[in-house]
Order: sequence, then C-alpha cells, then structure tokens
Amino acid sequence: MSSSTTSVKLSTSHQTTNQQPNLVGEFLQETLALTRRLFIQLQRRPSTLIAGIIQPLMWLILFGALFQNAPKGLFGETLNYAQFLGAGVIVFTAFAGALNAGLPVMFDREFGFLNRLLVAPLVSRFSIVLASAIYIVTLSLIQTSVIVAAGAFLGAGLPGIGGLSIITLIVLLLVLGVTGLSLGLAFALPGHIELIAVIFVTNLPLLFASTALAPLSFMPTWLQVVASLNPLSYAIEPIRYLYLHQDWALNSVVMHAPFATITFGGALLVLFGFATVALLSIQPLLKRRFA
Repeated sequence: MSSSTTSVKLSTSHQTTNQQPNLVGEFLQETLALTRRLFIQLQRRPSTLIAGIIQPLMWLILFGALFQNAPKGLFGETLNYAQFLGAGVIVFTAFAGALNAGLPVMFDREFGFLNRLLVAPLVSRFSIVLASAIYIVTLSLIQTSVIVAAGAFLGAGLPGIGGLSIITLIVLLLVLGVTGLSLGLAFALPGHIELIAVIFVTNLPLLFASTALAPLSFMPTWLQVVASLNPLSYAIEPIRYLYLHQDWALNSVVMHAPFATITFGGALLVLFGFATVALLSIQPLLKRRFA
C-alpha cells in the first residue's frame, strides 16, 4: 500500500513538473506576436517606411548637388561632398526613425489597446517594449541599407564587408539608445501632440548641431563644443572614417573635439554608454506605468 502511494506521489510530482510553464518560450512568443502586429500595420500603411527613405534621399541628392562644385579638400579627405555627406545621412536616417519609435505606443495608449495588453495574462509586459524596439531596429536597418546603396550610386563609395558590419553595429547602438528615450517619452507625455512636438523640436537642431553637414573646423567654438557632446557626431565620424579609409583600428583618430581627441574605439564606447544609460534610465518609468 505504501509502495502504491509513493508511486502515485511520484507520478503526480512528475506531471506537475511537466506542466510548469516555459516562461522564456512564452515571453518570446508574446514578443514575436506583438512584433508581427507592428509589421502587419506597416504592411497596411507602408507610408512610414517610404517617407523614411525618401526624406534622407532628398537630403543626399539636394545637398550633394548644392556643394558639388566645392573645391577638393574643402571637407577634409573626401573626394566630393556626397562622400562627406553620406555618413551624416545614414545616421540621420537611423536617428529620425528611432525618434518616432514612441508614436505607435502612444497611439495604442490613446486608442485603449495598450490597456488591453496591460490586463492580458502576459508573462512580462516588457515584451511590449521589446517588440517596439525590434520593429524600429529592423526598420532603421532597412532604411539605412537603402541609403548606403543610394550613396554608393551617387559617388559616395562603399566600405568593405568589415566596414559595413561596423556601420550596422554603430546604427544599432544609436537606434537602441534613441528608441529607449522615445519609448520613455511615449509613457511620460500625456498625448501624441506633445510627443510630436518634442520630435520636431529635437530632430533638426540635433542634426545641425552635429558633424553631419559640416566638419568641426567650419563651426564657431561654441558650436564645436555642442557638436562634440552630441551622440550623433560619435556615430557619424566613425562611419565617415570607414568611407575614407580601407584600414582602420580602434585607436584610429576619427574626431578632434575641442576637449579631446576621439578615437574609433572611444566613439564606439560613447555610443555603447549612451545606449546603456538611455535603456536603464527608462526602466523605473516603465515599471511604474506597467504597474
């Protein structure tokens, strides 16, 4: 009788163990489903992707034409302005796309869909944020690939396989950081009007206060300091260096800031720190909102 009871207990214990939920698998499934929803929305309204490609292409074509007769050497080692501008347009494309990352979440808030997700039996509500990040990163990489190809066609050249891999890493770090800030604003601001206002206010000023359109040597001293503190410059200059040099190393100098000489590895470290700080800084806000 005791042996039979023991067998029943072992069988029950075994069934309980088998019935324990696979939290990691369910979290990935939730994230995949939410990411697929965003891509379905994009498929139904592809204007976001198209506009995100057309705008930087116009910058590349119009500004390239505007300065096509500039003397050689005016913009450093570049052969033409298109080669100088290419890095700036690549970064601006990724930055602008990531800055809009909070809009889908904000619209979900306003239409009540986010409330449905928050009361749903999700394993982790952070799958909502992760899905948005995956969506924006994928979109940014697609747009960046088109700009790189267009830049090569317009005479900016094309880095090698290693250079393209580093460009992907740089874009990824920048997009993660800006996406984190945008998602934080989506949960902090009261509505999409305020979020769009912040996007408009920060978009072009950050572009012009960087080395996207002109080198540091062209700027007044105060603007050189501002551009040297701008994270966009730390993404632009390494990419520009890759376009101009076949050989590169982590100790290669990419920017002469007023306060320091920035190396390739130093720029990557700044971007990594920016992404880490941005993602960590929104954690308390997300926890409060999800609670």
